[in-house]
Amino acid sequence: MGDIRIGVIINGATGRMGTVQHMGNLLAIAAEGGLPLGNGDRLIPELMLVGRDATKLAALAATHGNQRWTTNLAEALAGPEKIFMDCAATGGRPARVRQAIAAGKHIFIEKPTAPTVEEAMELARLCAAKGLKHGVIQDKLFLPGYGKLLAISKAGFFGRIVSVKIDAGSWIFDGTEEGRECQRPSWNYRKADGGGLALDMMAHWRYMIDRIASPITGVFALMNTAIPERVDEQGRRYTVDAEDTNYALIRLQNGAIGTICNSWAARPRRDDTMVVQVDGTLGSAVAGRWKCFTQSAAETPEAFIKAAKPGGVDLMADWKEVPDSPVKPPFRQCWEDWLRYVAEDAPYLPNLVEGAKAVQLADLAYRSAREQRWMDVPELKL
Repeated sequence: MGDIRIGVIINGATGRMGTVQHMGNLLAIAAEGGLPLGNGDRLIPELMLVGRDATKLAALAATHGNQRWTTNLAEALAGPEKIFMDCAATGGRPARVRQAIAAGKHIFIEKPTAPTVEEAMELARLCAAKGLKHGVIQDKLFLPGYGKLLAISKAGFFGRIVSVKIDAGSWIFDGTEEGRECQRPSWNYRKADGGGLALDMMAHWRYMIDRIASPITGVFALMNTAIPERVDEQGRRYTVDAEDTNYALIRLQNGAIGTICNSWAARPRRDDTMVVQVDGTLGSAVAGRWKCFTQSAAETPEAFIKAAKPGGVDLMADWKEVPDSPVKPPFRQCWEDWLRYVAEDAPYLPNLVEGAKAVQLADLAYRSAREQRWMDVPELKL
């Protein structure tokens, strides 16, 4: 038994995702003495922070234990680190990942892995050709509510699944009101920088629906830009050229159907900003990020007639909350699974082909919206 140190490059370290989700969780693993491996060794991540702003990087590195840093990605890739994590803006991701592959780094990146499915699959094939391990972040299934939803689905709670419904989003301020800054970066609203709600969120819906219910085989989408002008981080007005609203119908391999209502221009009145409902012959479940509620067939009240008049039936009453169980932060669990995959070849599902499937669904949704027709979702393979 001993300590094994492994170098990790975090590109985009000063962004919220880089600082909080990636650097924060890796430093927590290191602070606990490393990740225990099956043979008794402990894997200790050592970080190289990369970004564009030297002042921000230096301050970040100093605040978190004098971590190593550089503004030169090529310099970082020339070092001994074994893993490259890219969590910088989506637009330039394929070029950065190609650089890291050429440098022989194992690839673990944020979604979407590329702007197009062709580029996403190219990255997967380049990794495979060089014998590099590759993966994409799929954090939502490690949130408590969706984790419970996945667990009860695997246990057969739903019987035959007949439908999946997703209602997600909230109101994103446009930046024109004093004291109410836009909650999302301006690049999210520019196509050239990798912006767009469908490209961002279809990645999550693809892996969640595929694993909780059944693989997606068809999609029909409508998209819109509800707020056409916004104010950026420098206080300048700009024209939005990416969609902020996405609606989709989906077909699943098991015969079920699904709906996705996703908007950055809607005020939610529900338990969470992201709610997933699965209905089956033996029961239904509704989950947000933190809680999950079920209603079995035996507990289902008559609602068709009774709910037709005021006070006839309380539609919220006959649901049971799935008990909590100890869980780690989602990105912490993603990193632990990935590090075990790299260090001891532990089983690992979300590789770059899975990442390409997410891009594929977004790409087909865009085509559907343009052409106003159903799009088949073919299987992707290396």
